[in-house]
Amino acid sequence: MITDRSGATLTPVHTLTEVEWTRNLDDTSTARVVVQPDGDCCERLGEVRAWRSYLNIWRDGVPVWSGPVLQVEWSLGKIEIWAGDLLAWLDRRVPHQDITFGGSDLTDIAEWLITDGFAPDDPGHEIQILGRSGVRGGRKYLRNVGQTGDHLRDLAETGLDYTAVGSRIVLMPENHTVSVGRLSDADLPEGLIVAEDGTALGTRWVVAGDDEGDVLGEAGGADPYYGLLERYVEQTTITTDAAATEAAKSRLRSSLPVPVFIDTQDVTISPDAAVEVPLLVPGWCLDITTQVTCRPISQRLKIVGLKVAEDGGTESTPGSEQVQVQVAATGSDTATPMMAGV
Repeated sequence: MITDRSGATLTPVHTLTEVEWTRNLDDTSTARVVVQPDGDCCERLGEVRAWRSYLNIWRDGVPVWSGPVLQVEWSLGKIEIWAGDLLAWLDRRVPHQDITFGGSDLTDIAEWLITDGFAPDDPGHEIQILGRSGVRGGRKYLRNVGQTGDHLRDLAETGLDYTAVGSRIVLMPENHTVSVGRLSDADLPEGLIVAEDGTALGTRWVVAGDDEGDVLGEAGGADPYYGLLERYVEQTTITTDAAATEAAKSRLRSSLPVPVFIDTQDVTISPDAAVEVPLLVPGWCLDITTQVTCRPISQRLKIVGLKVAEDGGTESTPGSEQVQVQVAATGSDTATPMMAGV
């Protein structure tokens, strides 16, 4: 369904030939639909406008995605619509006042950024806090400097997770480990990929609040297994050495040992699997057991991405749905080996 910014229904969308929607951890998710217009639906779809109209998607009667339209293409017998979730607005907002945080929890800082970002013009949002991050640190934001979405992503690099679900922005600690289901090889009949990302590895992190070294924090050192791999990053919003140290510790937790991810490729999770697709929200976890690759794993892993795609098929071929989920080690698991056996 396409709705107006006011909340009024612009038009239902009856004939969909393609639907694709995603959910992402610590970033904006997107959706795309291809519509075959029929009847007066064509005239109403001609009134869809970027940032004014909203795309809303249901799956089996359950709302699973909503957000502002970002781009529309009209062609003969076909309309293609792209949209971003609620977080897309924060990539078009800036801080509206100067503020300095001392020892505040990152969750409180994130809540302020979101509230301030939407304060002048709120499209309708709510913030759900599942728990404090447990990471404290000074941050400073200046009026009109930087995009609010970028500031929020910077916080997510240092001990906080967030995701958008409809009109809710959910804030949670990096080590949030509540499971929403279990998957095994039987649930993924077409296979999966276990990937190790060595480019993300760091055994010692240095975080600076400026390029002169006046605000500096570090964590880690030479690792007995990997040796010494040092990483340096600047976060200009950090104002104290203590906050920089907390940020370095968080980055170390997420990058040592080598991060391992599981992708379910272009497969459809079995309908008999002990999971419900609407509950596959980034930040929650799945218990994964797989023995089909040379890198067997049996572990609780955090959902970091979801992609659901469906096509309408043709007159002779029925449509099909593909559900792809990406999971990775949680913040509490990165200190333990990922391999269940060799």
